[in-house]
Amino acid sequence: MNVLPTLRCPVVPSQAPSQFIPAHVLWWIMSDPTPAITARELYDRIEAGEPVRILDIRDRTAVDQWRITGDSVAFTFLPRAKVLQAKATGTVEDLVAEIDGEGPITVVCAEGRASAEVAEFLTDAGHEAQNLAEGMEGWADLYVGTELETDGARIVQYRRPSSGCLSYLLVSDGEAAVVDPLAAFTDRYVSDADQFEADIHYVIDTHVHADHVSGLRKLAAQTGASAMLSPAARERGIAFETETLVAGETLSVGGATLEAMAAPGHTTGMTALVVDGVLLSGDSLFVESVARPDLERDDAGASELAHELYTTLRERFESLPDDVLVAPGHYSDAAERAADGTYSARLGALRRRLWAFTTTEEAFVERILADLPPRPANYERLIAINLGQQEQTEDALELELGPNNCAATA
Repeated sequence: MNVLPTLRCPVVPSQAPSQFIPAHVLWWIMSDPTPAITARELYDRIEAGEPVRILDIRDRTAVDQWRITGDSVAFTFLPRAKVLQAKATGTVEDLVAEIDGEGPITVVCAEGRASAEVAEFLTDAGHEAQNLAEGMEGWADLYVGTELETDGARIVQYRRPSSGCLSYLLVSDGEAAVVDPLAAFTDRYVSDADQFEADIHYVIDTHVHADHVSGLRKLAAQTGASAMLSPAARERGIAFETETLVAGETLSVGGATLEAMAAPGHTTGMTALVVDGVLLSGDSLFVESVARPDLERDDAGASELAHELYTTLRERFESLPDDVLVAPGHYSDAAERAADGTYSARLGALRRRLWAFTTTEEAFVERILADLPPRPANYERLIAINLGQQEQTEDALELELGPNNCAATA
């Protein structure tokens, strides 16, 4: 698994140079005597399969919307009021007995302040506890990059554990393209391209996103790259200048050739990209599911787009061989990791294991529409911002907090 050098982060802050931890997080840890763990450290422990014991003290609604998950995570929700009551009544042992799992208790809240108080209380009571620095906001700000194992261009897959969003940096012979960038992380793409000694020439959105603020405009303005969208995406009312990426068109990125491929279903303008045996499938085909069809036209147009999605999977992708590597736009907890650490899979394997490739069109549409999860938080506002029809007045991370839910539950 080839992880970019900028992703280094120590397991124990005091045992490694401070430059590997963001300055504001380091300040938080150094100024608070309560034992603390950064989001990256916690993520690394979950990735390593180490037991992680989470005590989440946010309100029930926030916890139900999104929380920290993982195969090694023992999760417990206890309202902060109940914890404070245990402190006041001296029943801390009864409280700790309700916390699942073994090992250090990682206390979590929204911003890391209330959880610091609780972690300190548990520590003073003789229990091994630590605070998640910056809370779930810090978790939302975590961004991890891993290179796909390919024979052609270098492709970095970025994943955001808090939401399952995936983005890509393609590099070949000193030139680069970024696909589906998040506005909150534009500096990261520039920094990583610099590490590869490459200039970003293209910034491409596979579709108009409904789960995060797109970095299309911001990154293009920052680098002078061409911002590109499909004609159908532009026809939704794009209120800023972009270039048009038409199905069948190719772009040269160094020695690599990037080909656009129509893949409607999630949206009318959904566009996949094929490069050196890799299918950047955007929000059409995932490694554990397929896209939902109801975020552009809501329920009224969901059936029509579900039929389009079936055609994309079974006819438009039919020309692609089984050994094409699918690199999607999202992943969920149900997704299996490839050997190189990325969320990717061979198209042939997906054709064999996903029900969408073995059912009839009528059954596909019925099943997709019958089991749709809740829509992403603020999805209508995010669409309007990404079209340039509304000004973004909130912080991107604030709008994006919570799971993206861009896949169909089925």
